[in-house]
Amino acid sequence: MPKPRALAALVPLLLLAASATACGTDRGPGPGPGAGQAGTVDPALPVGGTHWSIKAVTVDGRRSTAPADARVEFKEDGRAQGNTGCNHFGATVGVNGDTLTVTQNEITAIGCPGDRERFEKELITAFSGELKGTIKGERFTLASADGRNGLELTSEPGAPLRGTTWKIDSLVSGTTAASLPAGSGGKARIVLGEDGRVTGNLGCNNFSATARVDGTTLTVEGPAATTRMMCASPEMELETKLYELLDGPLTYRLDHRTLTLTDPSGEGLTATAAG
Repeated sequence: MPKPRALAALVPLLLLAASATACGTDRGPGPGPGAGQAGTVDPALPVGGTHWSIKAVTVDGRRSTAPADARVEFKEDGRAQGNTGCNHFGATVGVNGDTLTVTQNEITAIGCPGDRERFEKELITAFSGELKGTIKGERFTLASADGRNGLELTSEPGAPLRGTTWKIDSLVSGTTAASLPAGSGGKARIVLGEDGRVTGNLGCNNFSATARVDGTTLTVEGPAATTRMMCASPEMELETKLYELLDGPLTYRLDHRTLTLTDPSGEGLTATAAG
């Protein structure tokens, strides 16, 4: 067995041998382990838990600009959900390296104006099947293998509870969400101000009230004061529902850019951050 001094003398020799072996690998004729070598797999795209605004889609080489509220969120559990600019949709997403395999499996059935219906069909077509993804900064592009279909996305920040214009887009009853009455016009919105006031539109008339936030409870100290316009029947139907709802304590849940308000009986609304 070597004496301690002999062991110490061996250390530089061992380090020199390891260095020579590493250098010999670097000088080899083929590339080292890494990009471009057969059998390697790119790290999976980091899409789980991200939110994106949809800026445009391309179908059969034809590019269409998206409505302002079209968006998609990738969940950590392999699901994607979003809004086409009219309807909500859901899909399963598998990730293998830089390739996403998207299977569309649900969509709501709200009637859409002609241009939004056309875009919705194009989005569902483009956001299906195997798509190669590229993320550069705040931009995310997805393209089919032949390059004829694809999506252009940009990173979407979350919205704060206060100061955001929340566009009311569905009514909630227990675990069920339903679209707003047909013909109600899409004007309904609420804004919770920094001054403790809640203002907006109930579908026909503008309103204002005092509101208090405590934990996950938003208490509207109503009844709300409103203007006195007469509107079409669907708008008045929605207004009556919202007027009754926005009077008393509501549980709120804020999920990125979606706000859900429910009363103790489970009746409520969902709203999306405008813009």
